[in-house]
Amino acid sequence: MDRFVSLEGVKKIYNMGEVKIMAAAGIDFQIKKGEFAVVVGPSGAGKTTVLNILGGMDTATEGKVLVDGQDIATYSQKQLTAYRRDDIGFVFQFYNLIPNLTALENMELALQICKDPMDAADVLEEVGLGERLNNFPAQLSGGEQQRVSIARALAKNPKLLLCDEPTGALDYNTGKAILKLLQDTCRNKGMTVILITHNSAIAPMADRVIKIKNGKVSDIIENKYPVSVETIEW
Repeated sequence: MDRFVSLEGVKKIYNMGEVKIMAAAGIDFQIKKGEFAVVVGPSGAGKTTVLNILGGMDTATEGKVLVDGQDIATYSQKQLTAYRRDDIGFVFQFYNLIPNLTALENMELALQICKDPMDAADVLEEVGLGERLNNFPAQLSGGEQQRVSIARALAKNPKLLLCDEPTGALDYNTGKAILKLLQDTCRNKGMTVILITHNSAIAPMADRVIKIKNGKVSDIIENKYPVSVETIEW
């Protein structure tokens, strides 16, 4: 198996005074390059902890975190900063747009620090916002703001696109459209996408489903025939 992402025995322990909280209790899974992977599990299962470790925003207490052959668990803070900047695209539940910058300016600001960015206007066009380049976030709907934040992540040309409940603040139809955009991006650009959700109904759209429970992987399902998100109802 061509392991593009591999977690081996990953643990994360937070110390709250004398109390130790184990957010990840030995997580193991692999994801191939170009796969659309969905990580599902109830609140507090450790999904976001895994995503934060993969994205270099948090460090593992023990274990290996291999991304494209590099063990980021051994990285220094300086190396993690470069990794976050150059290799990872983030999409969060909340859009994190700067309110006094237009959609295009929000994109351009983020791309100033990237190594090999795509053209900001072209990517906004690709996500269906060609007519909204000069609109401010307050003039955009929730779904449009999330499209800007996805475009901002894609324009970095990241190795890995990490999405934490990207439809959590959106209504059903808009959420579905955003999931389709992410699924199409994975297929058309060959990008590796890892999406976190508590909604197990969307699992059939993924190439690989990783179920997390109580800080451990409870099940991994490979979908040989993933379906388009448009055909899924929940």
